[in-house]
Amino acid sequence: MIDPIITFDDQDLVLEAENMSVRYGSTLAVEDVSIQIPRNAIVSLIGPSGCGKSTVLRCFNRMNELIPDTHVTGSIKYQGVNVYGADVDPTDIRFRIGMVFQRPNPFPKSIYDNVAFGPRVNGLTDDLDRVVEESLRRAAIWDEVKDRLDDSGLGISGGQQQRLCIARALAVNPDVVLMDEPASALDPISTQAIEDLIRELSQEVTIVIVTHNMQQATRISDYSAVMMVGEDRVGHLIEYGTNGQVFGNPVDPRTEAYVTGRIG
Repeated sequence: MIDPIITFDDQDLVLEAENMSVRYGSTLAVEDVSIQIPRNAIVSLIGPSGCGKSTVLRCFNRMNELIPDTHVTGSIKYQGVNVYGADVDPTDIRFRIGMVFQRPNPFPKSIYDNVAFGPRVNGLTDDLDRVVEESLRRAAIWDEVKDRLDDSGLGISGGQQQRLCIARALAVNPDVVLMDEPASALDPISTQAIEDLIRELSQEVTIVIVTHNMQQATRISDYSAVMMVGEDRVGHLIEYGTNGQVFGNPVDPRTEAYVTGRIG
């Protein structure tokens, strides 16, 4: 029988979770998740609401630590280094593993200062103009805002705000960008722009995306990971493979039921 969880050679990995479990207080949210993320791939986390997709995503760059009384066990590695090691600075991890949230969240600053924020925090004071322009170009928004850099980041459209947030994440040259339903609050045209951008960015960075939209997952992803809530009411990873396998020839019957719309 085909193994429902795909694995990769160590040299191809950028992120790896092994036997990861997450508790919020006394509530076990996710249990025993093991997943490998290869370099320069787009990996979608899919599954019904409440199955732990966003919880898993936030563990990769220690964002769950910002939620009180959260406990993560198991192993999470970035380029072979334990993300939760005592000598690892979580701020450094969050620069290397950027995050884009469901709703656009530009700072109440100018477009320029939004993008320059991360480099300035990292101590970069020279050549900021180049960094800002390159980041906005990589996020496919430069031509739309190049004459408005002093305007507030809150004064542009929702789709532009989300691309601005992506530019802000890219400005510190991350290896990985995590995206938690980045297009769910956007109109179809803006969604298409974000999807096109994700495909283009995957040539340079690894992208892990949570999406409820299975059509979106099939359009943009190289691999998809399926999560479900078990009878224990805890989130589990039940299948992980190429899009062709997960959507065309799933191993777990629960995956087939989900991707065909019989459960959701």
